[in-house]
Amino acid sequence: MTESPDAAAPPAPAAPAAPAPAAPFDPLAIGTAIQRRIGVKTSRDEPLGRFTTMRVGGPADLFATVHNIHELRAIVRFARTRGIPLTLLGRGSDVVISDAGIRGLVVQNRAEGSRVEGDRYIAESGLPMARAATEAQAAGLTGLEFGLAIPGTVGGAVWANAGAHDGDIAGVLETADVLLGDGTEARLTAAELDFRYRDSRLKDHPDEVVLGATFRLVPADKDVIAARLDDIKRWRREHQPLGIPSAGSTFRNPPGDSAGRVIDALGLKGRTRGGATVSEKHANFIVNDRKGTAADVRSLIDEVAATVERETGIVLAPEVVFLGDWGDWGDTGDTGDAGAGPATSGDAP
Repeated sequence: MTESPDAAAPPAPAAPAAPAPAAPFDPLAIGTAIQRRIGVKTSRDEPLGRFTTMRVGGPADLFATVHNIHELRAIVRFARTRGIPLTLLGRGSDVVISDAGIRGLVVQNRAEGSRVEGDRYIAESGLPMARAATEAQAAGLTGLEFGLAIPGTVGGAVWANAGAHDGDIAGVLETADVLLGDGTEARLTAAELDFRYRDSRLKDHPDEVVLGATFRLVPADKDVIAARLDDIKRWRREHQPLGIPSAGSTFRNPPGDSAGRVIDALGLKGRTRGGATVSEKHANFIVNDRKGTAADVRSLIDEVAATVERETGIVLAPEVVFLGDWGDWGDTGDTGDAGAGPATSGDAP
C-alpha cells in the first residue's frame, strides 16, 4: 500500500458520531408490540379527560392500563429501552392535562394488590389511598386514616409525600419498592426517600417509579378508627366541593399559613375563567363546574397566583401538576407520577 506523505503524523481526531435519530413514534406498531409482548391492551388517540378528576385533557397518542406490578414493571422497561415518551397516571387527581393531550405512551396504573402482615400494611402503587385507609381500619390498624382524604393512589402519595388531617406519608411509610432508572429495583426507606413538605427525592429523579409501599401502623380498636374516618368524611363534606370536577388542592400552603385562607381573604372565591371557578366552598379548590377546558383551568390558576403575589407578596406554588403539550405556557412544573412514581406524573395522588 502506498503511504501518504503525512503518514507519520498522528491522525486527526475523529469527529464524534452523530446520535442516531429517534425513530418516529408509531402508535400502531408500538401498541401491537405491547399487546404481543406484555399482554396489555392499548388504544390510540384516547381522550384523557375521563381519566382525571378535573375532567379535562386532550388525547394520548397511545394509552394502556396495567392491572398488576408485573405489567407495570414490564411496560415501563419496554418504553425505556425503546426511547418511548412515557407518562404514568394514577387516579388522575392533582393533575391538569392540556387540551392538546399527551404525546407518546400514557399508562394508567391500576395495580391495586394489598395485604396485611402483622402491623404492616403492604400495597401496590395503583391502590387508591382511600381504600388503603378503609382496609387498614378493617384490620384494626391505625395511622392511615388521613388517606381517606387523599384522592390519589399509594404511588402518587409516596411521590408527593401526600398528607391531610395531621397525617402524611412520611409519618407511616416504612419502605417503598422503586424501579430505578437503570432497570434495577430498590427498597428505599423513608429516610432514603428524603421526604419534605409535599415533596420527596422521587420528584428529583423522574426516572424512578414506585411499585409498592409498606406502611408501619399501630394496632387499635376498629370502632375508634372507624369514628376517626367518619370525622374525616364529615369534615370533607362540610368544607370541600365534593362531587364537582376538580384536581384537589390547587396550591401548596405557604409557610405558616393556608393557601385557602390567603385566596379567600382577597375575595377570590367565585372568580371564573371560562368554565373554571374558584370554589365558593374552599378557596384552594378550582372546580370545572361548567364544562371548561384545561386552558380555562390553567388561566384561572395563573390569575389567582398572580393576584396573591401582587396583593400580598406571597408566591403560591402549584400543588397540581400540568401534563402534556402546553405550547406557549412553557415549563409545566413538576413531572412525576402520582400513580406510580415519576416518569411523568398523574396523581395526587
